[in-house]
Amino acid sequence: MAKELSFNVEVITNPSQEELRELTLKHVPSVLTSAYNNLDKITRFKARKAQYTYIIADESQAGRYSSETIDPAKAEELIQFQKKYIEDSGKLIAIETYLGLGDFAYPVRWYYSLESANLAGMQKTLTFPRERVESPEQLAKPFEPLFQLVFTAGCIPVDMPGKVAMLVDLENFVTYVIGSDYFGESKKGALRMLNEYVYRQGGLVMHAGAKIVKIGDEPPVTMTIMGLSGTGKTTTTFSKQGKLTKPSQDDMVCLWEGGQVTVTENGCFAKTFGLTEKAEPTIYRGTIDPSAWLENNFINPDGIYDFSKKELSPQDVERWRDILIETGAQAENVDKYIKGEVKFEEVVDELGIPADGWDFVMWTENGRSIIPMSAIKDAADPQHLPPVGSMGILNRDEGDDAATPGIARFVCPEQAAGYFMLGETSKTSAAGKERGKTRSPFTQPFFPQTMGLQAERFSKLAETLKDVDLWIMNTGYIGGDARAEQEGRALKVKIRHSSAMLEAMLAGKIVWKKDPDFGYEIADPDAPENAELLKKVPAEILEPRRFFEKEGRLDEYNAWVAKMKEERRAFLEKFNLEPEIMEAVCG
Repeated sequence: MAKELSFNVEVITNPSQEELRELTLKHVPSVLTSAYNNLDKITRFKARKAQYTYIIADESQAGRYSSETIDPAKAEELIQFQKKYIEDSGKLIAIETYLGLGDFAYPVRWYYSLESANLAGMQKTLTFPRERVESPEQLAKPFEPLFQLVFTAGCIPVDMPGKVAMLVDLENFVTYVIGSDYFGESKKGALRMLNEYVYRQGGLVMHAGAKIVKIGDEPPVTMTIMGLSGTGKTTTTFSKQGKLTKPSQDDMVCLWEGGQVTVTENGCFAKTFGLTEKAEPTIYRGTIDPSAWLENNFINPDGIYDFSKKELSPQDVERWRDILIETGAQAENVDKYIKGEVKFEEVVDELGIPADGWDFVMWTENGRSIIPMSAIKDAADPQHLPPVGSMGILNRDEGDDAATPGIARFVCPEQAAGYFMLGETSKTSAAGKERGKTRSPFTQPFFPQTMGLQAERFSKLAETLKDVDLWIMNTGYIGGDARAEQEGRALKVKIRHSSAMLEAMLAGKIVWKKDPDFGYEIADPDAPENAELLKKVPAEILEPRRFFEKEGRLDEYNAWVAKMKEERRAFLEKFNLEPEIMEAVCG
């Protein structure tokens, strides 16, 4: 039985999407209506704040968890602080829906303060209504949640670091979000609790998109695609391969014994920076659908979204002045920029990173759209997915030492477990101003226990999988970054390259060879059987060593190999992994 949460307020339970729009326009600051008649909220926080997420536990238990812990007494002070804020306001929104379907449906109750009404609309969009899960007899009874989340965007805990706190009570499966206005804290708050619950049930929640693919005359299979923010997980999930591709899940799936895969959400939380109809038609059309909710997207004066906006001119800043100040920009700096007293190039470096206090001159690249699956053409039936047949991880490699192969196939489950534990990519805009390589086990910042347990569970589940391709794909660059590519000093792995590599792998049309440095398999550019693939994907993407040889940069490549081996071993040794996993990755 879930912990009883009670508030002495009027509770608005399961309002319609139209009612949530009205509540949003009335109570939520910094909300704009686009020409497509959907709402775009500009937030103070542009990303999740993992460093301010705390598991409620005694200090002696800190080693059990992947997040920081907070003393139960301090946590209770904050919970009561939030409760008083709610009761002083007099009203609260309650959304009662499900993560998952059928036997794998988990009831969740989300509470939102009125200034968080847009988040209620977003969350309701992403989850399954009671009518999709419950019988008429169950619908007639009070809702009984397994998980609960309380979200108050306007309640600011000024004595906490960052003036925000996410408190996770794993004993009672309740999460309290205090002070953030970013939707990811709502979405991931519930999914973090799901991670814990599914692990206790013998499964593993994977931070992965999923789609059904059918190649040739073979039976359809489910493909899962793991990836951190900005790696192209959503793009890859919604790209087409073979005779049939049906997206079924954008962000998280549950893996069970025998390769059974179950879904969690009823929609898509897509990154929109650089979004075009030509490159990503499904996501683009869903994003401009009136049923979508948006966050942190630039709108032109005519109401049309500009998904590629970066630099803001003084005229742009003048038009957005009130919202920029409302969401954290310093009024003095804003006015100096509008008046021309400070120039763009004076406060933004060559990498496009603003100086402290001047973030507002660059539009965030972490714009998002929340799209219901009903707005996704040809979406799969989420309740009946075939067994998993392909599991991969994306690495958006970037920088002078970017040398991850376009696609590589793991030779054993232990090697896959090790690389999934590494969760390598380059940091993106969702990580703030920081750049460079990062690692996140299973690309999963939401697994609350010690991260090494994921590899252990995956290894056990992998023993029950049959004929599953396990792979890694580079969705970034070879030998540089965007600027280097423009100057002809690097190669970009484009969406069409990724689709071609995946389709060839699924069809069994790639001849592989062992990579001499890392032991996984890469597509052999010299094999005649790969001629069709080479018409679509440069050999230097399939085997990056060739690019560095061609450019006279082989010393850089060899230095990268040595560096990766050393860093990977050091990273994995922190998790006390099984020797077989360490051997498969580190040799």
